[in-house]
Amino acid sequence: MKIGIGNDHSALELKAEIMELLKEKGHEVVDYGTNSPESCDYPVYGEKVGRAVASGEVERGILICGTGLGISLAANKVKGVRAAVCSEPFTAKMSRAHNNCNILAFGARVVGAELAKMIVETWLDTEFEGGRHQRRVDMLMDIENRNE
Repeated sequence: MKIGIGNDHSALELKAEIMELLKEKGHEVVDYGTNSPESCDYPVYGEKVGRAVASGEVERGILICGTGLGISLAANKVKGVRAAVCSEPFTAKMSRAHNNCNILAFGARVVGAELAKMIVETWLDTEFEGGRHQRRVDMLMDIENRNE
């Protein structure tokens, strides 16, 4: 799978570990984040990954900032994006199984590297269940389309 990853300055070390994990698992990784420790603006990177996912340039995205919140909010402003902040594996699983989320976000200041890896693995290994959940995802997309 081709996965886009984006981050701000707070997540440099964690991004490197997640990229290594993804590559070990055979995924192609496109880095849209900063590689500088200088303070930067997380919305820039959330939007970059959001646009890459929405356009099909990458299949899914992973975003990391201090909490995961700000960068996910930026990504969710892009039409077609469903980004979820997940700080443990159960929410990551449900974000895929029930919401078909195409972007995972978490906070470098909230979860450690090993927990982040568990979250990523769970998220990547979980398939969308469809069925009644598809109707609800369609409802979300209808809201988005009414707000154009």
